[in-house]
Amino acid sequence: MTSANPVPAVNRRAAIWVGGTVVLLASLDAYVIVTLLTTMVQDVHVPINRPERITPVVTGFLLGYVAAMPLLGQLSDRLGRRTVLHACLAAFALGSALTAWADSLDLLVAGRVVQGIAGGALLPITMALAGDLWSERRRPLVLGAVGAAQEMGSVLGPLYGAALAGLVGWRGIFWINVPLAVVAMVAVHFSVPSARPGRPGRIDGVGGVLLALGLGLLVYGSYNPAPEESALPSWGVPCLVAGAVVLVAFGIWEKRSRAKLLDLTGVRKRPVFTVLAVSLLSGAALMVTLVDVELVNQTLGNDSTESALVLARFLAALAVAAVIGGVLAHRYGDRWPLTAGMALAAAGYLMISRWPFDAAAAAYGPLPRMDVDLALAGFGLGLVIAPVSSAVLRLVPSGQHGVASAAVVVSRMMGMLLGIAAIGGFGFHRFQSLIIERKLEPPFPLGMKAAEFKRALDAYQLEINRVLHTEYREIFLITAALCLLGAVLAATLNETVKPEISDESTHGAAEVSHRS
Repeated sequence: MTSANPVPAVNRRAAIWVGGTVVLLASLDAYVIVTLLTTMVQDVHVPINRPERITPVVTGFLLGYVAAMPLLGQLSDRLGRRTVLHACLAAFALGSALTAWADSLDLLVAGRVVQGIAGGALLPITMALAGDLWSERRRPLVLGAVGAAQEMGSVLGPLYGAALAGLVGWRGIFWINVPLAVVAMVAVHFSVPSARPGRPGRIDGVGGVLLALGLGLLVYGSYNPAPEESALPSWGVPCLVAGAVVLVAFGIWEKRSRAKLLDLTGVRKRPVFTVLAVSLLSGAALMVTLVDVELVNQTLGNDSTESALVLARFLAALAVAAVIGGVLAHRYGDRWPLTAGMALAAAGYLMISRWPFDAAAAAYGPLPRMDVDLALAGFGLGLVIAPVSSAVLRLVPSGQHGVASAAVVVSRMMGMLLGIAAIGGFGFHRFQSLIIERKLEPPFPLGMKAAEFKRALDAYQLEINRVLHTEYREIFLITAALCLLGAVLAATLNETVKPEISDESTHGAAEVSHRS
């Protein structure tokens, strides 16, 4: 499970630096939409009072990210990391141009889907590259650095979008991606090894189609254009059932296919699926945070810049912990950083679920409560990033590092998709139920003086904010339970994910394998 192709240290560092940079580029683009979404949908004529219509702009990106990633990871095992990185960067440039040029919601969604497919593959391929070039003992440190690049994009993305949009507009941000992608392709050509790390074989196209179709049906079944009527649309249950059936068919196909998207032949499946489950739960928690912190900001009356700064507390702690998690995994193995990370996240979300209505005024002595709780939740999720990747890579052969890395990111992004589905289904429906339960109706100005109407409108907005407060507290409590489940699962991992004793024996084994 170690590198069978020794590469000079300088070249290894250059390759991983370039890989980390393209990961950062894609991550910036994934999270930049947080501060651009409202302006984007207004430009493509989506009414501001129909927020459910903008959901496909987010879910389309995530669906593309998840559905194509296993297949692209398999392609990188067969065709080589450099070849697939070139193709993904070219597609990323195309998707960025399509998004920048979009004059309708359909075209905007299409551009984001292409960006998701291309940008999502950059992270697992770079992680697989780290698995190719570094020994098992040193690998967690490198994976921590790559994970930090991914999370740095999530930290800087919202602020980057807010700052750059003021100079070039939201379309200009996506046009800038085109020359950046071209420069990245040149850097990849001169730094990433051209060797193919895996063995020649077939590509599981049927499995890729089944996975994409199953996930697409689940996403479409969860999309509800009328959340005030029910948690799911009229077509929701049939689509969800059909999606589940297709995913079962995908599982059956994978057992019989010669070219599996995730080939676990000779691999202990229980620890692999346990680690992937932890990755899925951490992804769900991340997406809930990104969305529901906006509800918190609405109850506090924050503008977009203030909202981005509040979220930055969580994301900055997450990025720092991504590096620390790699160091801890390097010294103590993957099991305990995984367990501690999910437990800390559970504690953070439990405290967030108990925030008072005026959360900005709450404090732990001299420390603002919002800062402490968000940082704790983010730090916990960040600790998980490197150990999850290194644990899975350690359990599979080196020729399948691309597939294994893709599985880690797919599981995390599937969690994010499920998080959006839960918010879109349960969250919007719960919001409407609370409004009906409290008999809230907006005031009408007819027959009212201006001052009287303003008082009534302010009172109505206050009650709406109290409804949002109830909703986000309930969702964060559920998130705490999910993270606690992740901690329990991580604690069951056995010694198979502990690091090796020495680098020397690892490198010696790699060199013997190379000579033979």
